[in-house]
Amino acid sequence: MLESMRAATQGLIGRGVMTIVLGLIILSFAIWGVGDVFRGFGANKLAEVGKEEVTTESFRAAYQTELQRLQRQSKRAVTNEEARRFGLDRQVLSRLVSEAVLNEETSSLRLAMSDDEIARLIAQDPSFKGVNGQFDRARFVELLRDNGFTEKSYVRAQRGVYLRQELVDAMTHGLALPNAMLDAIHRYQSEARSVDYVVVPAPPPADVALPPEAELRKFYDERKSAYAAPELRSVVTLALTPETAAKPELVTEADARRRYDEIRNERFGSPEKREVDQLFFADAAAAKAARDRLDAGASFEDVVAQAGRKMDDVSLGLVTRAQIVDPAAAEVAFSLPEGAVSAPVKTGFGTVLLRVSAISPSTVRPFEEVEAEVRKDVAIARARPEIARIHDVIEDQRASGHTLAEAAKAAGLEPRTIDSVDATGKDKSGAEVAGLVNGPALLKAVFASDVGVDNETLSLPEGGYQWFEVARVDKARQRSFEEARAEVEKDWRAQESERLTGARAADLVKKIEGGEAMAKVASDAGLALKRADGVTRGGGGEFPQPAVAQLFNVPVGGAGAASVGADDRLVFKVTGSTMPPMDANAPMLAAIRDQVMRSYLDDLVAEYLSAAQTRLGVRVNPQAFAAATGAQNF
Repeated sequence: MLESMRAATQGLIGRGVMTIVLGLIILSFAIWGVGDVFRGFGANKLAEVGKEEVTTESFRAAYQTELQRLQRQSKRAVTNEEARRFGLDRQVLSRLVSEAVLNEETSSLRLAMSDDEIARLIAQDPSFKGVNGQFDRARFVELLRDNGFTEKSYVRAQRGVYLRQELVDAMTHGLALPNAMLDAIHRYQSEARSVDYVVVPAPPPADVALPPEAELRKFYDERKSAYAAPELRSVVTLALTPETAAKPELVTEADARRRYDEIRNERFGSPEKREVDQLFFADAAAAKAARDRLDAGASFEDVVAQAGRKMDDVSLGLVTRAQIVDPAAAEVAFSLPEGAVSAPVKTGFGTVLLRVSAISPSTVRPFEEVEAEVRKDVAIARARPEIARIHDVIEDQRASGHTLAEAAKAAGLEPRTIDSVDATGKDKSGAEVAGLVNGPALLKAVFASDVGVDNETLSLPEGGYQWFEVARVDKARQRSFEEARAEVEKDWRAQESERLTGARAADLVKKIEGGEAMAKVASDAGLALKRADGVTRGGGGEFPQPAVAQLFNVPVGGAGAASVGADDRLVFKVTGSTMPPMDANAPMLAAIRDQVMRSYLDDLVAEYLSAAQTRLGVRVNPQAFAAATGAQNF
């Protein structure tokens, strides 16, 4: 955050608004405990920190700036109501209050900055420099105007920014992470452990014997809501897209062949490929000398070896013309006969010799192989202009009181009837309903409707329309034990399988902790003993990642168990631990140190602001705050 703050002072927008300077670190401040409507606020005063004020105009300006930024990020309009749900209004007020706290502190400490120093810093701002690299007053005035500043208001704002920055710098300058903390981070990141372990497989649930009927019913009663039948609806739906309106059977063979001839190369063709070797030389003379050796009887492999290269170094592999970057090299490589070596070729990267060792000719899938696909493409293209006409036919039919099935028939289409579907897209058996067009939007609309309702037509994301009617509603209900028996038995067996596996693993851990050798424990249990070395908290080797955290929760020589896979358990014993010496300049440790340092400094500044806020006192005008964002209440 502090680095972002410093960076913000390097440009006009960052310094002018300074909207993110301290916003994030003060969001948890307790300025929202104000329950009373305070008296004595002026019409333009939204909040007060000591003698420092947050005006309604400044809040509105900052709020609109953040709202516009949010809209740019979201790439859509964001309403005030949505922004309030995101907490944007309170974030902006929190930031302005934090700035007011710092302003009050700089004032009480008598921090000041001369007009000459402010002018010097503004003149050095890269945002205001012209093409000659010097301060451009015309650009300065233009940028201020575009960002809603006058020269006077900008200078005043800048003075506050610089003074707040000086105060924060004074608090944080020269601070460093304690060595003990850095060492702890190093130990956490770098410790590597050796471990012996076995995997205890869970018994298949089907092999677990069922309990007495009374116990099974008790299991059902304790989680009865899990066996409720959801609300189901029967739906008639019709999706109109170019694909659904297309009639491939009406496309003639002649039309299909005509379309095939237009697209066969780019759609159904595979371009010619060649095995190409490319040998670079320092200059044209060296390339010519190598070509002369080839003409004198040397092999290409000999020339490559004499150049100090291996064949793998010069092979481009099996490539298309487009995959050879240099146009001159591509042209020559795809004009050579198989087995030939080119004359020296001047490319954009140097002079080369090219050899083509194999040629894979281009191919085109025959019409008979792709006829159905081509017919469908032609039919879809023909159907696109028909979509609007069919839409109007169906809408006219519905407006005349016909059902969706009747309207579809009049348009030459067949609707789909889904006998039962719940709000998540599953049928009464719990299986996903296949082929649900525009599923999420359709289900949302279906479950917001009812039988007999004339529903709005849905627009499909890929283009086209969708109609639906709710034919039947089966209300949610509690299924009896008998109805849910199969699911209850399945769930009980799964739970019991997990319990048995956990108990077996715990028994093995107890034996290891009691002094039995890991090898004997594994052998007696009929389990394969495995070993992993160099396991860090980030994982390592074949040791299962889900058990890593538990591995580091026990001391060296200790044993433990962890869940792995679906229901299996892993039982382990830590046999050793290694710790490399700490290198404070290692890239990973340096990155972690910097990240922790930023958090460390942020916490320091947050603590200072919290204490200052408590000491100075914060008053907020709830009515002005609500009115500034169009909210009904604070």
